[in-house]
Amino acid sequence: MKKFHVIFSLVLALMLALTGCVSSTNNNGNTASPNNEGNNEEATNEQESGEVNVYTSRHYEADQMLYKKFEEETGIKVNVVEGKGEELMERLNREGDATNADVFITADAGNLHQAKEAELLQVVESDVLAENIPEKLRDVDNQWFGLTKRARVIVYDKERVSPEELSTYEALTEPEWKDRVVVRSSENMYNMSLLASFIDIMGRDQAKEWAQGIADNMARDPEGGDRDQAKAVVAGEADVAIMNTYYIGVMLNGADEEEKKVAENVGVFFPNQETTGTHINISGAGVTKHAKNQENAIKFIEFLSGEEAQGQFAEANSEYPVNENVEPSELLKSWGEFKEQDINLSVLGENQQDAIRIFNEVGWK
Repeated sequence: MKKFHVIFSLVLALMLALTGCVSSTNNNGNTASPNNEGNNEEATNEQESGEVNVYTSRHYEADQMLYKKFEEETGIKVNVVEGKGEELMERLNREGDATNADVFITADAGNLHQAKEAELLQVVESDVLAENIPEKLRDVDNQWFGLTKRARVIVYDKERVSPEELSTYEALTEPEWKDRVVVRSSENMYNMSLLASFIDIMGRDQAKEWAQGIADNMARDPEGGDRDQAKAVVAGEADVAIMNTYYIGVMLNGADEEEKKVAENVGVFFPNQETTGTHINISGAGVTKHAKNQENAIKFIEFLSGEEAQGQFAEANSEYPVNENVEPSELLKSWGEFKEQDINLSVLGENQQDAIRIFNEVGWK
């Protein structure tokens, strides 16, 4: 009898041990540690958070820092593919509904309009974006949203030109500026958008007169980027240039000492302050048409429009924030406040083809 009780006890102990082994094994057959319950919950949350895939033509360290911050705050993994705006649009078109891209980011409202016209973007309804981004900096159909602003201004040599001599974009077409103006080529999107804004504001005929006047007053054929225009001014090839404020900030804050000296020797003038205002453009984002992570994509763009992200854009990249609750950086403040053109930036894309025709008509190379 005693031997029976011993055998029974051994069998019972063995059964309990086997039960414990089963309960400590998850559905994948992997043995879980006693402390795995919290880890499994954390893994599940991460899986639920998912990812967002971003195609961007922006390549700034500040942007990468913001993506990391978004990951930390939301648990959503940000995967980034960088390239030129045109290349990324071609890729989106080629990939079609098989694309992994959820968000498309690029510079210039003209480029964003091209993406919209190519049916690469989708309509987004977001109270957060409507609150953070002024209406004129959003697509009229809510397919793209401005994230940062840049002003296209007159840059002048401080020694040869007094700011009192400057007034408007139109004034640069006067005979006194003959052979004194430099600007990028007509193929540059910034110039297409500038002329497109004039078509909307002053009509096609006057816009064409302006383009003809600038072409006639150029100190040399267009060449190089915006920074090259500032360099030409300081080198004495011209007295004024039309360029974006962003590039002056990049030169002043960059590691290239020669570029820094160039930027220090030019002044920034905001034209048309008594009339139609200074031309502005944007970097912006949209949710791709075939986004697999639509909700995460919207959260991502909303985050970039928020005050923290907008402050970092302004401070690190010398760009103006689109969120009106955020102040520009100290450098941008030092150039002064300015009146902007009062137009919806959608017209920059809508008038783009007409702008190209005008450039060709007047011989702007």
